[in-house]
Amino acid sequence: MLRLLALAVALGGAVPAWGGALAIVTTSTDLKALVEAVGGDRVRVESLAPAVHDPHAVDVKPGQLAKLKTAALLVRIGLDHEPWLARVRRAGGDPRFAPGGPDDLDVSKGVELLQTETARVRSERGVHVHGFGNPHYWLDPANARPITRAILEALARLAPADRDAFAANRTRFLARLDDALARWTEALAPYRGTRAVVVHDSWPYFARRFGLVVVAAIEPAPGVPPSASSLAALTQKMRETGVRLLIAEPSSNAALVSQVAARSGARAVVLVPSVGAAPEAGDYLALFEINVRRLLHTLGS
Repeated sequence: MLRLLALAVALGGAVPAWGGALAIVTTSTDLKALVEAVGGDRVRVESLAPAVHDPHAVDVKPGQLAKLKTAALLVRIGLDHEPWLARVRRAGGDPRFAPGGPDDLDVSKGVELLQTETARVRSERGVHVHGFGNPHYWLDPANARPITRAILEALARLAPADRDAFAANRTRFLARLDDALARWTEALAPYRGTRAVVVHDSWPYFARRFGLVVVAAIEPAPGVPPSASSLAALTQKMRETGVRLLIAEPSSNAALVSQVAARSGARAVVLVPSVGAAPEAGDYLALFEINVRRLLHTLGS
Protein backbone atom coordinates (compact mmCIF):
# COMPACT_ATOMS: atom_id res chain seq x y z
CA MET A 1 0.00 0.00 0.00
CA LEU A 2 2.85 2.38 0.83
CA ARG A 3 4.40 1.70 -2.56
CA LEU A 4 1.13 2.57 -4.27
CA LEU A 5 0.73 5.74 -2.25
CA ALA A 6 4.26 6.80 -3.14
CA LEU A 7 3.53 6.15 -6.80
CA ALA A 8 0.30 8.13 -6.60
CA VAL A 9 2.16 11.08 -5.11
CA ALA A 10 4.83 10.86 -7.82
CA LEU A 11 2.22 10.84 -10.57
CA GLY A 12 0.07 13.47 -8.99
CA GLY A 13 -2.93 11.15 -8.85
CA ALA A 14 -4.31 7.97 -7.35
CA VAL A 15 -3.62 4.47 -8.60
CA PRO A 16 -6.92 2.56 -8.54
CA ALA A 17 -6.77 -0.15 -5.88
CA TRP A 18 -9.13 -2.51 -4.12
CA GLY A 19 -8.13 -3.31 -0.56
CA GLY A 20 -4.62 -1.93 -1.07
CA ALA A 21 -3.86 -4.05 -4.16
CA LEU A 22 -3.85 -3.00 -7.81
CA ALA A 23 -7.35 -3.22 -9.24
CA ILE A 24 -7.32 -5.19 -12.49
CA VAL A 25 -10.25 -6.18 -14.72
CA THR A 26 -9.95 -8.89 -17.37
CA THR A 27 -12.29 -10.10 -20.08
CA SER A 28 -11.81 -13.79 -19.31
CA THR A 29 -11.14 -16.14 -16.43
CA ASP A 30 -7.99 -17.33 -18.22
CA LEU A 31 -6.51 -13.85 -18.24
CA LYS A 32 -7.62 -13.41 -14.64
CA ALA A 33 -5.63 -16.51 -13.70
CA LEU A 34 -2.54 -15.27 -15.55
CA VAL A 35 -2.72 -11.78 -14.03
CA GLU A 36 -2.97 -13.40 -10.60
CA ALA A 37 0.03 -15.61 -11.40
CA VAL A 38 2.16 -12.53 -12.11
CA GLY A 39 0.61 -10.09 -9.65
CA GLY A 40 0.27 -12.39 -6.67
CA ASP A 41 -1.06 -10.68 -3.57
CA ARG A 42 -0.36 -7.25 -5.08
CA VAL A 43 -3.39 -7.48 -7.39
CA ARG A 44 -7.14 -8.01 -7.09
CA VAL A 45 -8.65 -9.24 -10.32
CA GLU A 46 -12.22 -9.34 -11.64
CA SER A 47 -13.22 -11.18 -14.83
CA LEU A 48 -16.09 -9.53 -16.69
CA ALA A 49 -17.03 -12.77 -18.48
CA PRO A 50 -17.75 -16.09 -16.76
CA ALA A 51 -15.81 -19.23 -17.64
CA VAL A 52 -18.56 -20.55 -19.96
CA HIS A 53 -20.39 -17.98 -22.05
CA ASP A 54 -21.70 -17.07 -25.46
CA PRO A 55 -19.35 -14.34 -26.76
CA HIS A 56 -22.40 -12.43 -28.05
CA ALA A 57 -24.38 -12.58 -24.84
CA VAL A 58 -22.07 -11.65 -21.96
CA ASP A 59 -24.17 -9.84 -19.40
CA VAL A 60 -21.93 -7.48 -17.44
CA LYS A 61 -23.54 -6.69 -14.12
CA PRO A 62 -23.68 -3.16 -12.67
CA GLY A 63 -21.28 -4.15 -9.91
CA GLN A 64 -18.74 -5.33 -12.47
CA LEU A 65 -19.13 -2.12 -14.45
CA ALA A 66 -18.49 -0.16 -11.27
CA LYS A 67 -15.30 -2.16 -10.72
CA LEU A 68 -14.15 -1.42 -14.26
CA LYS A 69 -14.64 2.30 -13.64
CA THR A 70 -12.34 2.06 -10.60
CA ALA A 71 -9.77 -0.32 -12.15
CA ALA A 72 -6.17 0.49 -12.95
CA LEU A 73 -6.01 -1.75 -16.01
CA LEU A 74 -8.23 -3.65 -18.46
CA VAL A 75 -6.64 -6.85 -19.80
CA ARG A 76 -8.34 -8.36 -22.84
CA ILE A 77 -8.01 -11.16 -25.39
CA GLY A 78 -8.49 -8.83 -28.35
CA LEU A 79 -9.07 -9.71 -32.00
CA ASP A 80 -12.84 -10.19 -32.43
CA HIS A 81 -13.35 -12.35 -29.36
CA GLU A 82 -15.17 -9.75 -27.25
CA PRO A 83 -17.93 -8.13 -29.32
CA TRP A 84 -19.77 -7.39 -26.07
CA LEU A 85 -16.93 -5.19 -24.81
CA ALA A 86 -17.88 -2.25 -27.03
CA ARG A 87 -21.13 -1.66 -25.17
CA VAL A 88 -19.35 -2.04 -21.82
CA ARG A 89 -16.89 0.66 -22.86
CA ARG A 90 -19.75 2.92 -23.95
CA ALA A 91 -21.50 2.41 -20.62
CA GLY A 92 -18.31 3.10 -18.70
CA GLY A 93 -17.31 6.11 -20.75
CA ASP A 94 -13.68 5.98 -19.62
CA PRO A 95 -11.19 6.87 -22.37
CA ARG A 96 -8.44 5.04 -20.49
CA PHE A 97 -9.97 1.74 -21.62
CA ALA A 98 -10.64 2.68 -25.25
CA PRO A 99 -8.77 0.49 -27.76
CA GLY A 100 -5.15 1.54 -27.55
CA GLY A 101 -5.84 3.65 -24.46
CA PRO A 102 -3.23 3.99 -21.71
CA ASP A 103 -4.85 1.39 -19.46
CA ASP A 104 -6.06 -1.00 -22.17
CA LEU A 105 -3.89 -4.13 -22.54
CA ASP A 106 -4.54 -6.32 -25.58
CA VAL A 107 -2.36 -9.36 -24.90
CA SER A 108 -2.87 -10.82 -28.39
CA LYS A 109 -0.28 -8.39 -29.74
CA GLY A 110 2.64 -10.52 -28.54
CA VAL A 111 1.26 -13.86 -29.73
CA GLU A 112 1.93 -15.71 -33.00
CA LEU A 113 -1.64 -15.99 -34.32
CA LEU A 114 -3.17 -18.76 -36.41
CA GLN A 115 -5.80 -18.45 -39.15
CA THR A 116 -4.98 -14.83 -39.88
CA GLU A 117 -5.92 -15.36 -43.53
CA THR A 118 -9.50 -16.40 -42.71
CA ALA A 119 -11.99 -14.30 -44.69
CA ARG A 120 -13.97 -11.93 -42.47
CA VAL A 121 -17.65 -12.79 -42.89
CA ARG A 122 -20.44 -11.41 -40.76
CA SER A 123 -23.23 -13.66 -39.52
CA GLU A 124 -26.60 -12.71 -38.14
CA ARG A 125 -25.27 -13.44 -34.66
CA GLY A 126 -22.50 -10.88 -34.80
CA VAL A 127 -18.83 -10.69 -35.74
CA HIS A 128 -17.25 -13.45 -33.66
CA VAL A 129 -15.89 -15.09 -36.80
CA HIS A 130 -12.13 -15.25 -36.16
CA GLY A 131 -11.60 -12.62 -38.83
CA PHE A 132 -8.31 -11.31 -37.41
CA GLY A 133 -6.86 -14.69 -36.46
CA ASN A 134 -8.16 -17.38 -34.19
CA PRO A 135 -8.59 -15.78 -30.74
CA HIS A 136 -8.29 -18.95 -28.62
CA TYR A 137 -4.54 -18.56 -28.32
CA TRP A 138 -4.46 -19.09 -24.54
CA LEU A 139 -5.15 -22.79 -25.24
CA ASP A 140 -1.51 -23.25 -26.21
CA PRO A 141 0.14 -23.23 -22.79
CA ALA A 142 3.37 -21.95 -24.34
CA ASN A 143 1.54 -18.71 -25.17
CA ALA A 144 1.42 -17.98 -21.46
CA ARG A 145 4.99 -16.76 -21.90
CA PRO A 146 4.25 -13.74 -24.15
CA ILE A 147 0.94 -13.11 -22.37
CA THR A 148 2.55 -12.92 -18.93
CA ARG A 149 5.39 -10.82 -20.33
CA ALA A 150 2.85 -8.20 -21.44
CA ILE A 151 1.09 -8.43 -18.08
CA LEU A 152 4.37 -7.99 -16.21
CA GLU A 153 5.23 -4.84 -18.15
CA ALA A 154 1.77 -3.37 -17.59
CA LEU A 155 1.78 -4.08 -13.86
CA ALA A 156 5.32 -2.74 -13.50
CA ARG A 157 4.26 0.49 -15.21
CA LEU A 158 1.51 0.93 -12.64
CA ALA A 159 3.64 -0.11 -9.64
CA PRO A 160 7.33 0.20 -10.61
CA ALA A 161 8.51 -0.46 -7.07
CA ASP A 162 6.98 -3.94 -7.32
CA ARG A 163 8.59 -4.90 -10.65
CA ASP A 164 11.01 -7.36 -9.01
CA ALA A 165 8.18 -9.08 -7.15
CA PHE A 166 6.13 -9.37 -10.34
CA ALA A 167 9.14 -10.72 -12.25
CA ALA A 168 9.86 -13.30 -9.54
CA ASN A 169 6.23 -14.43 -9.56
CA ARG A 170 6.34 -14.84 -13.34
CA THR A 171 9.61 -16.77 -13.22
CA ARG A 172 8.20 -19.23 -10.68
CA PHE A 173 5.00 -19.64 -12.69
CA LEU A 174 6.86 -20.26 -15.95
CA ALA A 175 9.11 -22.84 -14.29
CA ARG A 176 6.04 -24.78 -13.17
CA LEU A 177 4.50 -24.36 -16.62
CA ASP A 178 7.62 -25.62 -18.42
CA ASP A 179 7.82 -28.71 -16.20
CA ALA A 180 4.14 -29.47 -16.78
CA LEU A 181 4.37 -28.82 -20.53
CA ALA A 182 7.21 -31.31 -20.88
CA ARG A 183 5.14 -33.90 -19.01
CA TRP A 184 1.97 -33.24 -21.07
CA THR A 185 3.92 -33.40 -24.33
CA GLU A 186 5.51 -36.70 -23.41
CA ALA A 187 2.18 -38.20 -22.33
CA LEU A 188 0.47 -37.25 -25.60
CA ALA A 189 3.42 -38.13 -27.85
CA PRO A 190 2.01 -41.58 -28.80
CA TYR A 191 -1.07 -39.88 -30.24
CA ARG A 192 0.65 -37.28 -32.42
CA GLY A 193 -1.03 -37.09 -35.80
CA THR A 194 -4.45 -38.09 -34.47
CA ARG A 195 -7.10 -36.61 -36.76
CA ALA A 196 -9.90 -34.75 -34.98
CA VAL A 197 -13.12 -32.90 -35.71
CA VAL A 198 -14.11 -30.09 -33.35
CA VAL A 199 -17.55 -28.68 -32.59
CA HIS A 200 -16.32 -25.09 -32.23
CA ASP A 201 -13.08 -23.84 -33.76
CA SER A 202 -11.43 -23.27 -30.38
CA TRP A 203 -8.59 -25.77 -30.59
CA PRO A 204 -6.01 -24.99 -33.33
CA TYR A 205 -3.41 -23.73 -30.85
CA PHE A 206 -3.90 -26.67 -28.50
CA ALA A 207 -3.81 -29.09 -31.43
CA ARG A 208 -0.60 -27.62 -32.86
CA ARG A 209 1.11 -27.76 -29.48
CA PHE A 210 0.26 -31.41 -28.84
CA GLY A 211 0.36 -32.81 -32.36
CA LEU A 212 -3.33 -33.29 -33.10
CA VAL A 213 -4.64 -32.58 -36.60
CA VAL A 214 -7.96 -30.73 -36.73
CA VAL A 215 -9.54 -31.59 -40.09
CA ALA A 216 -12.94 -29.91 -39.74
CA ALA A 217 -15.33 -28.07 -37.45
CA ILE A 218 -18.99 -29.01 -37.10
CA GLU A 219 -20.00 -25.35 -36.96
CA PRO A 220 -19.67 -23.84 -40.46
CA ALA A 221 -18.78 -20.55 -38.73
CA PRO A 222 -18.18 -19.93 -35.03
CA GLY A 223 -21.50 -20.16 -33.19
CA VAL A 224 -23.49 -21.13 -36.30
CA PRO A 225 -25.17 -24.58 -36.14
CA PRO A 226 -24.66 -26.96 -39.08
CA SER A 227 -27.33 -27.82 -41.61
CA ALA A 228 -28.60 -31.39 -41.86
CA SER A 229 -26.91 -31.86 -45.21
CA SER A 230 -23.54 -30.55 -44.07
CA LEU A 231 -23.71 -32.75 -40.98
CA ALA A 232 -24.45 -35.84 -43.09
CA ALA A 233 -21.56 -35.05 -45.42
CA LEU A 234 -19.20 -34.47 -42.51
CA THR A 235 -20.01 -37.73 -40.69
CA GLN A 236 -19.62 -39.68 -43.91
CA LYS A 237 -16.23 -38.06 -44.53
CA MET A 238 -15.18 -38.84 -40.96
CA ARG A 239 -16.00 -42.53 -41.48
CA GLU A 240 -14.22 -42.68 -44.81
CA THR A 241 -11.04 -40.99 -43.57
CA GLY A 242 -10.86 -42.68 -40.18
CA VAL A 243 -11.25 -39.65 -37.92
CA ARG A 244 -10.84 -41.02 -34.40
CA LEU A 245 -11.62 -38.04 -32.22
CA LEU A 246 -14.49 -35.56 -31.78
CA ILE A 247 -13.71 -32.60 -29.50
CA ALA A 248 -16.65 -30.94 -27.78
CA GLU A 249 -16.89 -28.33 -25.02
CA PRO A 250 -19.09 -28.04 -21.91
CA SER A 251 -21.42 -25.67 -23.80
CA SER A 252 -21.72 -27.94 -26.86
CA ASN A 253 -25.09 -29.41 -27.80
CA ALA A 254 -24.86 -32.86 -26.21
CA ALA A 255 -27.42 -34.42 -28.57
CA LEU A 256 -25.50 -33.14 -31.58
CA VAL A 257 -22.21 -34.48 -30.23
CA SER A 258 -23.75 -37.90 -29.56
CA GLN A 259 -25.27 -37.96 -33.04
CA VAL A 260 -21.98 -37.16 -34.78
CA ALA A 261 -20.06 -39.67 -32.68
CA ALA A 262 -22.58 -42.43 -33.38
CA ARG A 263 -22.68 -41.79 -37.13
CA SER A 264 -18.95 -41.35 -37.59
CA GLY A 265 -17.54 -43.89 -35.15
CA ALA A 266 -15.29 -41.25 -33.56
CA ARG A 267 -14.81 -41.07 -29.82
CA ALA A 268 -16.14 -37.86 -28.25
CA VAL A 269 -14.27 -35.99 -25.53
CA VAL A 270 -15.35 -32.83 -23.73
CA LEU A 271 -12.37 -30.52 -23.33
CA VAL A 272 -12.48 -27.45 -21.12
CA PRO A 273 -11.80 -24.17 -22.95
CA SER A 274 -11.33 -21.85 -19.96
CA VAL A 275 -10.27 -21.72 -16.35
CA GLY A 276 -13.30 -22.43 -14.16
CA ALA A 277 -15.36 -24.11 -16.88
CA ALA A 278 -15.05 -27.36 -14.91
CA PRO A 279 -14.53 -27.75 -11.16
CA GLU A 280 -11.09 -29.30 -11.68
CA ALA A 281 -9.90 -26.41 -13.89
CA GLY A 282 -9.32 -24.00 -11.05
CA ASP A 283 -6.24 -22.29 -12.47
CA TYR A 284 -4.30 -22.07 -15.71
CA LEU A 285 -2.14 -25.16 -15.17
CA ALA A 286 -5.10 -27.18 -13.93
CA LEU A 287 -6.93 -26.32 -17.16
CA PHE A 288 -4.39 -28.29 -19.16
CA GLU A 289 -4.08 -31.05 -16.59
CA ILE A 290 -7.76 -31.91 -16.98
CA ASN A 291 -7.69 -31.63 -20.78
CA VAL A 292 -4.63 -33.84 -21.17
CA ARG A 293 -6.08 -36.36 -18.76
CA ARG A 294 -9.40 -36.49 -20.63
CA LEU A 295 -7.62 -36.86 -23.96
CA LEU A 296 -5.45 -39.71 -22.68
CA HIS A 297 -8.50 -41.50 -21.31
CA THR A 298 -10.40 -41.13 -24.58
CA LEU A 299 -7.57 -41.99 -26.96
CA GLY A 300 -6.28 -44.83 -24.83
CA SER A 301 -9.59 -46.61 -24.39
